[in-house]
Amino acid sequence: MGSVRLALGAERYNPLSEGLEAGIGPMDEKRSPARICFIIAGVLLAACPALMWLFAQFSDALFPLYRNFSKAWIALLAGVTGIVPFALWDIGVLVLAVAALIALVRCIFKRCGFALWLSLVALALSATLFSFVGGWALNHYAPPLAQEIGLDTRESTIDELADATAFYLEQAARSAPLVPRDAEGRLVRQDFFEIASIAGSSYAVLEERHDIFYGSHSPVKALLAWGEPLLYSGHIGIFWAPTGEPAVPLNCADADRPFTMCHEAAHRLAIASEEEANFAAFLACEASDDARFIYSGYYHAFVYCFDALYAASPECAQELLEEIAASDLYEGAVLVFSDRAATRAHYDAYEGPFEEVGTAVNDGYLRSFGEESGVKSYGLVVDYLIAWHESGSAAIALQSGQPSGRLGR
Repeated sequence: MGSVRLALGAERYNPLSEGLEAGIGPMDEKRSPARICFIIAGVLLAACPALMWLFAQFSDALFPLYRNFSKAWIALLAGVTGIVPFALWDIGVLVLAVAALIALVRCIFKRCGFALWLSLVALALSATLFSFVGGWALNHYAPPLAQEIGLDTRESTIDELADATAFYLEQAARSAPLVPRDAEGRLVRQDFFEIASIAGSSYAVLEERHDIFYGSHSPVKALLAWGEPLLYSGHIGIFWAPTGEPAVPLNCADADRPFTMCHEAAHRLAIASEEEANFAAFLACEASDDARFIYSGYYHAFVYCFDALYAASPECAQELLEEIAASDLYEGAVLVFSDRAATRAHYDAYEGPFEEVGTAVNDGYLRSFGEESGVKSYGLVVDYLIAWHESGSAAIALQSGQPSGRLGR
């Protein structure tokens, strides 16, 4: 009888029967869905660093072919996801996370199917990463934007930096009074989706001059679920390549919003470098016929240059402030600095440990794709701004009515 009970017990708890229930019995173990998913996930995951190495070594041979492919792919995705004004991935990530959690709970209670669940999660994550790297991120290895638009960038002197800073402050001060403000001079919050629509098509003028700027004109998206967490991570915008969606939190600071939206839209045009996306955003804002965009562009150009000038020569920065205080642009300059203080105060509320984590993650990502300065690369746009100022483009813009001609001077 003892042997009979042992046999019955073995039948009841036979690992083979559990394996068959999970779909991984010995007859089809090599063809089981879980095994296949794990293999595909591994291949996709391994392909990412392989592609990064390939593009780092042979970028000259792979561009502009890859960038053209990337633009077409991203434009297709943007056309599909552009049916709604908010980022689909923003909601989709939450929905998929909840679905995965429910499936995991079912696996635990049924005591089967965990291998398949894990393989599907691994496949989804690796496919997303491969889509990000293969479909867009390899644009980090593209030729410099300066080369694409014929801009000569080089190391500049303190005097050249000071001249550029003074120019951008002057233009920001001219445009500051012309954007909507309340009785106390503070920026009035504009309709998010109106600004997003303008930003989405902000490169239409520039693409007539340079092919690098052609691409999707879909509106920039709103982040509904992940907007606040993104701000706490120290970031005010994101481009999600797997869905082709540039997105910005609803609570982005007023002075930042047009420029930041143009920055994320630049990423959608396969401009991956943060430095170059900043400069592209400035060009888009400067070329706009909307005073809100013009001001946001020159405001950011001034902030980047002034920070660089102050770090290099506090004395020169102080001289600049004294000169503007004695000029007829003083009142406009006061608005510029008031907006800067308001922007800082706005983001100070989001400071905390999550910002350090978010910054570290972003720094690692940028460095992995060859941006050796990491998060500091955001400020390297100064080289582009000085070159643009010295190239004569600024004078041409002014002569054609941009920005001061359109701003009432």
